[in-house]
Amino acid sequence: MELEFILRIFIASLLGGAIGLEREYRDKAAGFRTHFLVALGSALFMIISVYGFEGVLTGDFNAPIRLDVSRIAAQVVTGIGFIGAGTIIFQKNAVRGLTTAAGVWVTAAIGMACGGGMYLLAVVSTALVLIGLEAFNYLLHRFDKHRTKEQ
Repeated sequence: MELEFILRIFIASLLGGAIGLEREYRDKAAGFRTHFLVALGSALFMIISVYGFEGVLTGDFNAPIRLDVSRIAAQVVTGIGFIGAGTIIFQKNAVRGLTTAAGVWVTAAIGMACGGGMYLLAVVSTALVLIGLEAFNYLLHRFDKHRTKEQ
C-alpha cells in the first residue's frame, strides 16, 4: 500500500509541476515550486484523510473503521483559499492574480484527485488547465494584435 501512496504523491507532484511550469514561463507570482508543493501537499492530505486514521476509535490499528474523510479535504480547500488570496493584488483600480489564484486552487483539486487514486481525472484536468491557460493567452494576443491594427 505504501508504494501506491508514493505513486499518488509522485503523480500529483508531476501534474502540479506541469501547471507550475506554464505559470513560471509566464513569469507569474506562483510558479513551479508553488504548484508542485500545493499538488503534493493536497495529495498527501487526501491520503492521510482516507487512510491515516483507521482503527483510531477502537485502539486496534488493524480494525477496518472509517471516519469522515471529507473533513480534512474540506480544510485543504479552505487553506488553499488563503494561499490564493495572497496572490491577488488590487493595484491602480485593477485586480491582478486571479488566474494564478485559480491555478493554485485547481492544482490543489488535482492533487486531491491523485491522493484519492483518481489518476485519469487528474491527468485530464491538468490537460484542460494547460489548454485553457494557453488558449486564453493565445486569444488575448490575437485580440491585442487586432485592436492595435484598428487604431
